[in-house]
Amino acid sequence: MQVILLERIEKLGQMGDVVSVKPGYARNYLLPQRKALRATKENVERYEREHTEFEASNLERRGDAEAVAAKLEGLTCVLLRQASESAQLYGSVTARDIAQAVAEGGATIHRAQVRLDRPIKTLGIHRVRIALHPEVIVGVAVHVARSAEEAQTQAAAAARGEAAAEAAARGGTTAESGEGEAAADSTAESGEESKAAPTTQD
Repeated sequence: MQVILLERIEKLGQMGDVVSVKPGYARNYLLPQRKALRATKENVERYEREHTEFEASNLERRGDAEAVAAKLEGLTCVLLRQASESAQLYGSVTARDIAQAVAEGGATIHRAQVRLDRPIKTLGIHRVRIALHPEVIVGVAVHVARSAEEAQTQAAAAARGEAAAEAAARGGTTAESGEGEAAADSTAESGEESKAAPTTQD
């Protein structure tokens, strides 16, 4: 089935694109969510007439999404769960759980906006994408732990790991710079020695 996209759809196309999709995907998601129109002659003409209004509506929704994204900046969600010694959860963390945790952090989102390929089933820190708008996607850190103290330990370990990675990156840059300077000094010394060497005449 061919449809006209009314907004950007990840891995499918941009607003105004005419794309081919499976009928079920169109009927069950794109059309009822008003993310697309059937690509009939009438709808193509309608889009050409009203595309400015569609774009204005999209900009308004994007502005609202950016305001929510500002609230999510740097947000960390802590979800406490029981787990085995091997860190496997007795159950799982779902998109609904994450949406509720984000709401407790001060920003309201719908579970459908949580981009979770599969439920989380292990302890640890998981980076989860939140699609507030097709053009506004942010990441939040989800700490899954047995207790608040364990979540704090996870955060401290992650901070140390980031600091070590940054230090290593700086060290590598410094080392490369030092090697470059040493090579330059060596070249300069070699040049000076060549100039200083006496010229032998027959």
